[in-house]
Amino acid sequence: MNKAYKYRIYPNEAQQRFFWKNFHATRFIWNKMLYDRIESYKESGKGILRTPASYKAEYPWLKEADSLALANVQLDLQGAYREFFKEKKHHYTEKTIAKAKRQNRELTFYDYEKHPKYKSKKVANRHSYTTNNQDGTISAIDKHLRLPKIGLVRCKFHRQIPSGCIIKSATISMSSAGKYYVAILVNLEIDIQPVIPETSVGLDFSMQELYVDHENNCPEYHRYYRESEVKLAKEQRKLSRMVKGSNNYEKQKVKISKIHEKIANQRKDRLHKESYSITKKYDVVCIEDLDMKAMSQSLNFGKSVSDNSWGCFTMFLEYKQAWNGHHFVKIDKWYPSSKLCSGCGYLNDALELETREWTCESCGAHHQRDHNAAINIRNEGMRLLAKKLIA
Repeated sequence: MNKAYKYRIYPNEAQQRFFWKNFHATRFIWNKMLYDRIESYKESGKGILRTPASYKAEYPWLKEADSLALANVQLDLQGAYREFFKEKKHHYTEKTIAKAKRQNRELTFYDYEKHPKYKSKKVANRHSYTTNNQDGTISAIDKHLRLPKIGLVRCKFHRQIPSGCIIKSATISMSSAGKYYVAILVNLEIDIQPVIPETSVGLDFSMQELYVDHENNCPEYHRYYRESEVKLAKEQRKLSRMVKGSNNYEKQKVKISKIHEKIANQRKDRLHKESYSITKKYDVVCIEDLDMKAMSQSLNFGKSVSDNSWGCFTMFLEYKQAWNGHHFVKIDKWYPSSKLCSGCGYLNDALELETREWTCESCGAHHQRDHNAAINIRNEGMRLLAKKLIA
């Protein structure tokens, strides 16, 4: 199993300059290789991908960057094209169509949604590069981390890397708030034995409480973005009055980024604790496979859905269940969990979205919408799991 451990690092000025060289070099190589491949396809009908080393004669400053980081860019671009060619039907997004119309130009294959795109240096959260471990070039030493071509960097190891594992690579990144991080990818040998299902839970998405389970339990869940929205709006108004590109403008951008980072950290901390608690308590977790992006767009709940972060929560649940040998079952999003009576199975097709409680016309049972849905999700999940285990 491959597992990543992310730590905060504190590079000195020389090390920060080296990181920035790699950030810009990897971005430059990506854009240059992508441009040459597109032009090659236009001229000959074949997309030829050059190696990063072939650009060093023309651009000598690339020799100062980590060669393994540049090689990983080539692999990433090849992987991006593999994913692009896997798509059987390509399409344009509404945003791309509108942009082409404004620019008065025709759409090309580059405008397809899945086609690799150029990287902008203006996007602050894309500053990162990946380097590989070769004969111990990446290693943890006391409170420092050894990295290729730069040596020891001060690192905050809030948890230890497991002994006996093999370090494969390290990804150095800088957040929009100006903080540096490293994600160390290690290879572990773990003997995970599947657990015989004894306890199970059904979870239904709830806009207010994150979720409602089959026992009608709802966790206390803060609206971290909504709680900081006034403070955030105040700082953004200050930014709007500043001269774009000035020193004060850049400082204010960092200040806003720190608020966003705090909100994200608060949310992740709560979701990690909640998912850990559920994993320790239940052998089987059953949820609905919802498209949260589509839900936020179609129902105009963009901020509320993002603040709820149900998609992130289910991702945490899925891998935590897998690490413990537990079971994670996703129910089809078209399954009528809310409209189905959990007592007798009667289907209430007339149930509207705004109706939060209803009474079954067949058996007379009174249902709270989310609680009833959670029961149905658990029952359907256990049915699917039993079918899978028998097969």
